[in-house]
Amino acid sequence: MTGSPAKPAEREQQARGRAEIVSLRLQLRQKAKELAFFINTGKALTSTLELDKVLDIIMERARRLIPCERWSLLLVDENEGRRELTVRLAKGGKGVSSRARPIAWGQGPAGWVAQQARPLLIESRHLPLPSGLRSWKPPRSGFRSLLAVPIVNKRKTLGVLEMVNRADGRPFDTTDRDLLVQLMGQAAIAIERSQLYRRMAELTLTDDLTKLSNFRHLNQTLDVEIRRCIRYGAILSLIFLDLDYFKVVNDRYGHLMGSRVLVEVAELLIRSLRDVDIVSRYGGDEFVVILPETGLRTTQLITKRLHRAFQRHEFLAQEGLKLRVTASFGIAGFPDHARNKKDLIRLADQAMYEAKYGGRDRVCVARRQPPKERRERPRTPGLTAPLKTAARP
Repeated sequence: MTGSPAKPAEREQQARGRAEIVSLRLQLRQKAKELAFFINTGKALTSTLELDKVLDIIMERARRLIPCERWSLLLVDENEGRRELTVRLAKGGKGVSSRARPIAWGQGPAGWVAQQARPLLIESRHLPLPSGLRSWKPPRSGFRSLLAVPIVNKRKTLGVLEMVNRADGRPFDTTDRDLLVQLMGQAAIAIERSQLYRRMAELTLTDDLTKLSNFRHLNQTLDVEIRRCIRYGAILSLIFLDLDYFKVVNDRYGHLMGSRVLVEVAELLIRSLRDVDIVSRYGGDEFVVILPETGLRTTQLITKRLHRAFQRHEFLAQEGLKLRVTASFGIAGFPDHARNKKDLIRLADQAMYEAKYGGRDRVCVARRQPPKERRERPRTPGLTAPLKTAARP
């Protein structure tokens, strides 16, 4: 005995049930793809600590997730209490470049997203914009929709990812927004991890007070530069300088003022030297300058200029003190005076002490010395040749 045929209402209900099953399967398949995508993204982001590589991975994954015509990745840059967005990666469209000018906090879609720490979805140029962004006008041509998502970790905005125009011509939608928010959650952790790693690396090579390279970095840099000189027959010079009577500054005005003097010395050196020169704080009130591809004659002219800059500069002027702090300079060259790093530093140091013993506030150049000379600071004149630079009375 066969069953009676299904009624139209039952057939419609069965069809809806089958359609729901198909829809659920498609949704499940899509979720599985998304889960695999984010798992692989997490693996890729944890494979490196270098910030540039992390940013490349973020953009590659974002473009794969939501193909678009134009995009830019911006990071927050804080300078003297002012926050702005710097374009780190960008592609597509006229005028879109990673060398673009920084974007002010709160300015334009990216600045608004960074300030508000929430995503922005503009589905059409004709739709109303949120308050705070109404003064911004979308481009008249080539603009269909925009999606910008903040990169936030622990309530701190690290950057913004901005996309313009989906590649398939459709406007961005809330699904795109939610997917990109999830991706930027992973990106935020990776970026903060990379930035923390970079800061830790900088601390190991940077003097915390003056922000110059420290003794460790000086040693590493000199090793590299001397190997290059030996390989290519190049030259370099070293300036060793020590502040005169710096202890008097500390004793009379306190160590806080003394520290500020050291910071001003670092700034004075950076201003007075070339971009290729490497300035390091050797320790205390001693500083070392590496001058790559620089012979003794040019180094003497540079050091004289430094000497005059110290004589003219008024330290702690903002504090109302206007102190005069001079320095004693020693010069040594490779390979003119030394054939290795230790001898180069030692001879420049000895030349500096010869300037000290000669009355301070002057420049001395090391002489070539026998290879087996004792490694100690000079106590008698004759090891160095003082330049004809008049000391102040």
